[in-house]
Amino acid sequence: MQIKRPIIALDFPSRNETMQFLSEFPKDESLFVKIGMELYYSEGPDIVREIKSLGHDVFLDLKCHDIPHTVENAMRVLGKLGIDLTTLHASGGSEMMTAAKSGILDGSNGNSVTKLLAITQLTSTNQRMVTEEQFVSTSLKESVLNYARLAKKVGMDGIVCSAQEAKSIVAETGESFLRVTPGIRLAGGAVGDQKRVMTPDEAARNQSSAIVVGRTITQAKDRVSAYQTVKKLWEDAK
Repeated sequence: MQIKRPIIALDFPSRNETMQFLSEFPKDESLFVKIGMELYYSEGPDIVREIKSLGHDVFLDLKCHDIPHTVENAMRVLGKLGIDLTTLHASGGSEMMTAAKSGILDGSNGNSVTKLLAITQLTSTNQRMVTEEQFVSTSLKESVLNYARLAKKVGMDGIVCSAQEAKSIVAETGESFLRVTPGIRLAGGAVGDQKRVMTPDEAARNQSSAIVVGRTITQAKDRVSAYQTVKKLWEDAK
């Protein structure tokens, strides 16, 4: 499965800035956007409902990580929002992920079910951090693959990983298991705090199912043009 449109990370602190950005696009163009913690904590579920009402698809990226009971209840609430994708940390374990699935199914109440993505290792993480800070003895790549296998086993719809690991994950989990990859930059673009990055066309060739692009688009002088550039690179390389 592939998500044809690049997912735009709405890394804005308020509704006003978000709506200004969205207003720059043609009214009849349906976007796929990501609402992260900053915007959601600022504006709450109403921003999700408003963006959905405009005809856009929503990836609500809240990275839930808590005891199974708490995550199940949180997912039950999120399921009622009609969002398309949401996230939790694979490191929370199989019981937590199973509980999340139960909650999201219950919350959807017969409507289209939100797809659950398990976070493997953040794209801001490198091997030194895995070894020295997480105290994991295996390689970063094997850590990602292990989380992907676990997520697949307990019924998640996909994982979030870097595009560098996407092709290896296909061999472990199959083509239909989503590989959503942030850390996407145009050639020569600023990397910022990301450590494992790829261009849109490289990600497509490396079998990413979807790409998440933020600052490359949202901080561009011509944001619609930047989006179209990313979209063309992503589509043409498939």
